[in-house]
Amino acid sequence: MTSTLPPIAFRFFVICATAQVILAGVCPAQDDSRWNYAPELLEPFWLSEVVHAESVLFVKDRETGAAAASLLFPVDHIMAVRNAAQDITYEAGVDYRFDEGTRTITVPPGSRIITKFPEDLRREPGSQKYALTHRDGNGEILFGATLEYHNMQTWVTYRRTKDVWPVSMPSFDAAALPITIRRLGNKQPLSIVLLGDSISTGCNASGWGGGAPFQPAYQDLLRQHLEKQSGSTVTLTNLAVGGTSTPWGFTMIDQVVDAKPDLVLLAFGMNDSAGRSAEEYGQNVAGMIQEIRKSKPQTEFILIASMLGNRDWTRLNHDVFPKYRDALADLCVPGIALADMTSVWEEFLKRKQDHDLTGNGVNHPNDFGHRVYAQVLSALLVAPKPAVPAEK
Repeated sequence: MTSTLPPIAFRFFVICATAQVILAGVCPAQDDSRWNYAPELLEPFWLSEVVHAESVLFVKDRETGAAAASLLFPVDHIMAVRNAAQDITYEAGVDYRFDEGTRTITVPPGSRIITKFPEDLRREPGSQKYALTHRDGNGEILFGATLEYHNMQTWVTYRRTKDVWPVSMPSFDAAALPITIRRLGNKQPLSIVLLGDSISTGCNASGWGGGAPFQPAYQDLLRQHLEKQSGSTVTLTNLAVGGTSTPWGFTMIDQVVDAKPDLVLLAFGMNDSAGRSAEEYGQNVAGMIQEIRKSKPQTEFILIASMLGNRDWTRLNHDVFPKYRDALADLCVPGIALADMTSVWEEFLKRKQDHDLTGNGVNHPNDFGHRVYAQVLSALLVAPKPAVPAEK
């Protein structure tokens, strides 16, 4: 077949070439052989008693010398605090301190934990490849091309209190994606195609960056998890390209169809936010679905509402992301489901700082963020198992 680009999509395809928000980069093929699949890392953080390897970056106050960071939930008990490479385990009372029932963890003087001053996360204007002007006008946000932020961050595994996560999260519904879920349930092969921007190429996951613990990006975590949980053979064709937005997706319809997908993940929005209305964004996503289904009418879709980027970056328009999410939600019917990362990130940024979660400083997730992406997607596709109480 020959795909066509609707007039409105073509117009915005031209515009996006000069109004990119996302930082495009070449993301190499990822080698999963150094990563050990661990099912607990794919447990939905909002349901599990234990939050596994949540990331924080300890920023030190210049005047007091104190360094602290916030966790998502009040802590009942900290089980492990490790560096991002997972080869150093820190000692309670020596390297870190916390008060039960709070979300705050502190780093005392003499700790082995990496801490940074606020100015360490900034650069002089014009000193970096990309113009990442800080909203307060004081220099630029430090850009992490590979694993710069990963190497500054710390991973905390803890048993949380019974606090309820206030965001409406996805849940398993066999009627939402009936063909996909039936194939998984019958251990039949499943073909997934991913179309999106640089978040979906896997940028800034440690596996992509070639650093320990070599965690794959969200789409490969999802593939592994689906195979382990269902016994199906899952084929993932990743057509994502950095720096792209929804109009570009129309140019890839033939390649999507050629992969014979049972399920397509559409993951756009970060680039579109440079100047695309929610109405146009929704029309473009709807158009891609329509074009794919002309050749593959039984194809099902998960529409991924993007994470949020750094609010302190002047070029990023945060206000449009909830509107994009709502436009995607309006498209959902049986066979089309929503993976709402936007609402998750909105709540994350009420409880944590962007530097706790970022992979590049502005608009890519770190390892923890990639795991949360995979958890949200998995929740739509894998029936939950009875909860097992965590060990004390």
